[in-house]
Amino acid sequence: MKNLTHFTKDLENKKLYVTRKLNAPIELVWSAWTEAELLDQWWAPKPYKTITKSMNFNEGGFWLYYMLSPEGDKHWCRVDYLNIEKQTHFSAKDVFCDENGIPNEELPKMLWNNQFKSNEDATEVKIEISFDKVEDIQKMIEMGFKEGFTAALENLDNYIQQKFKIRNELKTNNTPRVTTYLNFPGNTEEAFIFYKSVFKTEFSGKGIQRFGDIPAESGHPPVSESIKKMVLHVELPILGGHVLMATDAPKEMGFTLNQGNNMHICLEPDSREETQRLFDALSKGGTITMPLEDMFFGSFFGECSDKYGINWMFNFKNTNN
Repeated sequence: MKNLTHFTKDLENKKLYVTRKLNAPIELVWSAWTEAELLDQWWAPKPYKTITKSMNFNEGGFWLYYMLSPEGDKHWCRVDYLNIEKQTHFSAKDVFCDENGIPNEELPKMLWNNQFKSNEDATEVKIEISFDKVEDIQKMIEMGFKEGFTAALENLDNYIQQKFKIRNELKTNNTPRVTTYLNFPGNTEEAFIFYKSVFKTEFSGKGIQRFGDIPAESGHPPVSESIKKMVLHVELPILGGHVLMATDAPKEMGFTLNQGNNMHICLEPDSREETQRLFDALSKGGTITMPLEDMFFGSFFGECSDKYGINWMFNFKNTNN
């Protein structure tokens, strides 16, 4: 699946439209837009960086941040949140300001209207940005907004797509099994070399596969240098045929790991019906973190935490796809 970020300029009405379909659940996309820790990873056009001073994502709240240039210059901005409908829409006023959040009336102002919609196995984001002057649109384009924003969204797409593609290549049938899926912030290789020495087994398939191994495809730029050496996927049999699987889940891809969300018991039933039954039973009284549904990578997939706080992952490979 090849997704493109579409930019349209409506100079007559002083608007800029941006549309993007992301191969990620709406929960993840919404978080990437509304949590300071994630926004800091992708918001600024390269080679600038975003650094948040404060953020209150509520109606009437605001986000105060600056874009840091390679030379150390700080360009302060303030985003005031006007209307929020969770995982559906938010609007905000974006202005340049000083470090105290006082707007600079001489620089461009923008009004953002962002729409988020689940679209089959993905999320469609539609953005309308209104400007006071046509010149302000051109200035934002020159600052690298188009290139920086596009690269960030494509990195997220590539990560999700390639990770599950590899998993399906390693398991080609629907023989039931239970595995343990681990997420690391960047030290998967170190951990799995340790586990390999303990259990005296060998990695499955092609061994350790890295983000840098992702082949370049039309419509997808190469992954960023900062994550090329990180582990995309690895599998290690341990005792009694049980398999440990893992990936690096870096902040650059929009993930925040902590003790508790870094491990799942992964169930791979032999039928779609059994997958649904187990999901319904284990999620009852708990929290559904990803609804069970057909995904673009060829699986009936979902995640939940049960009423005791244990994380479960469900993956039935659709052999008809």
